[in-house]
Amino acid sequence: MIKYKLICRDCNIKFDSWFASSSEYEKLKKRKFLNCHTCNSLNVEKTLMAPQLINSKTKYDTKLDTLKYSKIKKTIKNYQKFIKNNFQYVGDNFAYEARSIHYNNKKKSKGIYGSATKRDLKDLKDEGIEAQMIPWIEDKEN
Repeated sequence: MIKYKLICRDCNIKFDSWFASSSEYEKLKKRKFLNCHTCNSLNVEKTLMAPQLINSKTKYDTKLDTLKYSKIKKTIKNYQKFIKNNFQYVGDNFAYEARSIHYNNKKKSKGIYGSATKRDLKDLKDEGIEAQMIPWIEDKEN
């Protein structure tokens, strides 16, 4: 299998297409089976392509990405541990509890955390209630 980047010379749209071989591309082109999916023109040609080569730098970059991911994951886990130890978990009732704390000045409570939809967070913000969303990694290790 070979992938070519094609261009329609009529509407200038570029798109990728897979072929069984380069000769298969030539055969389809000659029989006028290649057409633009936007304007249906038969004026479709190959464009310049750069092959993707795998070298030692690519492997090094992948290793660096893995290390960065591990570091970020560890940082998020540390934040989660701090939150679990210092805030009260309210589950899916986060928006309700946040409003309860905000509007009931007598209610003294430590901070809360839980689940809320993006819509809930927007509504809280519109009401002047500060809330933040952070990424949460579930513990799947047994």
